[in-house]
Amino acid sequence: MSEQSLFRRYAAPRYWSAWFGVASGRLIAQFPFSWQLAIGGFLGRLFGFINRYRRHVVDVNLSLCFPELTEAQRHDLTKRHFAALGTAFFELATAWWGSDKKVRPLGRIEGLEHLQAAVARGKGVILLTGHFTTLEMGARFITFHQDFHAMYRPHKNPLYESFMRRERERRSGLAPLPRQDIRGMIRALRRGRVVWYAPDQGHGKKDSLFVPFFNVPALTLGATARLAKITGAAVVPYFPERLPGAAGYKVTILPALDDFPSEDIEADTLRINRLLESWIRQVPEQYLWVHRRFKKRPKNYPKVYRVKGRWFGFAD
Repeated sequence: MSEQSLFRRYAAPRYWSAWFGVASGRLIAQFPFSWQLAIGGFLGRLFGFINRYRRHVVDVNLSLCFPELTEAQRHDLTKRHFAALGTAFFELATAWWGSDKKVRPLGRIEGLEHLQAAVARGKGVILLTGHFTTLEMGARFITFHQDFHAMYRPHKNPLYESFMRRERERRSGLAPLPRQDIRGMIRALRRGRVVWYAPDQGHGKKDSLFVPFFNVPALTLGATARLAKITGAAVVPYFPERLPGAAGYKVTILPALDDFPSEDIEADTLRINRLLESWIRQVPEQYLWVHRRFKKRPKNYPKVYRVKGRWFGFAD
């Protein structure tokens, strides 16, 4: 849908804030890369200072996942995470609206031959990763070499939803698929296509199971193994990383998982979690710790995000 058509459809005042966000994103995409890092990092730290509840969520997650860290170390990691989170907003703008001429020199891919070999099998590829703050930029670098469908969570704001679908399809070459559209994902894989997939956020108990994540029971989607079994698709993990300073980005693509899936879906899901953990430990500040990863817990486990005496406007 053209921008003019979108404006006619979503011209009501209730969409003005979303239009402001789109206009801001287009402007941000033109900033020099060093500016994006500096301004994004500053705004992210400011957000972390102001938003007490999200800071609390990050602190809880880090306490559970990195019990070996001292309080001072966790505090430092929290600040670095919010800086990475602020930078991610600027990265999203660049990933959607930055020109190829600007974006391509910022990143490099290692292991592209693993993805190409999996695609050559002709049985489809599940391009597996986690919810890192570098998610959008990492995907953009892959689009220079391979078209793919992106699984995504539909947005409640229809204007933002329209832009998200349009820009991701424009960059990735194939239409994004709502996360509920499992049939669409199966069809795409059986046609030999590549589907981007991140299973590290539980979306309700259906198709999910509790498996350890940093040795803490976490509701995790078990669909990766099921989809691979149904379609015969290869599962190819990849991980994006923001390099220190203004050095840009690195995307590491690993070989397709061997002996996957097995007959034990819990073991397969744990295997994926362990793989994610190994990469999160390399750049822990770049993982999405503001997400309430442990919101749903096994029976008789206490809630962990509740704040004594206050709920900070959120319900667990």
